[in-house]
Amino acid sequence: MKVKLLALVALAFAVLACGSPQSQEEAVEGPVKSEIRQAEDGTYSLYVDGELFYIEGAGLEFGSVAKLAENGANSFRTWRTDNGQRSGKEVLDEAHEYGLKVTMGIEVGRERLGFDYDDEAAVAAQLERIRGEVMELKDHPALLAWGIGNELNHHSHNPKVWDAVNEISKMIHEVDPNHITTTSLAGMNKEFVDLVRERAPDLDVLSVQMYAEIEILPERIAESGWEGPLLVTEWGATGYWEVPSTEWGAPVENTSSVKADFYRSRYAKAIQSQRKQVIGSYVFLWGQKQERTPTWFGMFMEDGTETESVDAMHYLWNDTWPSNRTPRLNDFKLEGKGPFDNVKLKAGKRYSAMVDVEDPEGGEMVYRWEIMQESQTEATGGDEEVIPEVIEGLFVDGATTNATFTAPTKPGAYRIFIYVDDADARTAHANIPFYVEE
Repeated sequence: MKVKLLALVALAFAVLACGSPQSQEEAVEGPVKSEIRQAEDGTYSLYVDGELFYIEGAGLEFGSVAKLAENGANSFRTWRTDNGQRSGKEVLDEAHEYGLKVTMGIEVGRERLGFDYDDEAAVAAQLERIRGEVMELKDHPALLAWGIGNELNHHSHNPKVWDAVNEISKMIHEVDPNHITTTSLAGMNKEFVDLVRERAPDLDVLSVQMYAEIEILPERIAESGWEGPLLVTEWGATGYWEVPSTEWGAPVENTSSVKADFYRSRYAKAIQSQRKQVIGSYVFLWGQKQERTPTWFGMFMEDGTETESVDAMHYLWNDTWPSNRTPRLNDFKLEGKGPFDNVKLKAGKRYSAMVDVEDPEGGEMVYRWEIMQESQTEATGGDEEVIPEVIEGLFVDGATTNATFTAPTKPGAYRIFIYVDDADARTAHANIPFYVEE
């Protein structure tokens, strides 16, 4: 009996000395240290636990983490610590499972949505709420950086927002010395860059978000006088505010193939060329969302199929194309006209459309045609939009490269969409706005 008791005591001391299996795992899987260093030649770089880490990632909220890792990315960024479907810890756990690091977004009150930065009590309460979010996630091994707010300069007039950003950054550095902080600006306007520089000096790196304008990032850096490290947290397709519109105000969307070409050229021109200051980038959007159309910014379709923009990023991240590539869309016409031709149709009359598309592997393709009303939502800054319903029963035939349909009977603005799927869950797409007259 005495021998058994001694054995139990020894075992208890061994457990206390070594820790439980969970505590041992936590010791191994502790937080990583991220920091910005500047070389003698002035180049800024991000280091993670002493190793150079150039961010090659995407903005991801509800998209596939597994596919992001499979395509060669090393990181993703979020917009908030809890997206309503998964907690921040769950997001970080999945990232860690696939070997990815996360720039964790923190929701910060936006003036355009009613937050008052003259309200000291509200600002203080926000700081304490964020402190709790940081304390919960700060030691996770997948955490790379903290993104304080998103486009806080968008429709903003009160410079005190940047004082609040600075206080949040200082608080984070006090409770979490292992991770860098940033905030993301819409564009790179000198006025707001100066405000950040003067009022939020505690930030480790400045982040910018630009679409077609990303092509002139080198000029914007020079104009703003920003000499510190820079991170591009959103870039990709041309924005709906940057393209020509029809006579009735419908913005003209690029085809999936034109978008893919822009991803490659913009990355080379604006991101790779600025390695002295740019520590990496997050392409937008690794997923799908409605923003003017269901296809404008998402690199995936709603059902999870990939577009050609995923191919482009795979190439940029790996210097090689994926084994199976997305169909390439060469041309799309409605009654022989393109999207810039202000196409007008008569209600209830019959019309035709055609698409020219090729599969790089020569495989069979499936054609899907749809017609929707033009989006009626006037959201801005990525706010939630209502997806217009697909109008059923208009197509007489539409299972090939040519489609015949009857124009809607209700006058107004519409779009015709073409989706072309290959056998490997990859989709080419395009749309043409048109207006129905009586």
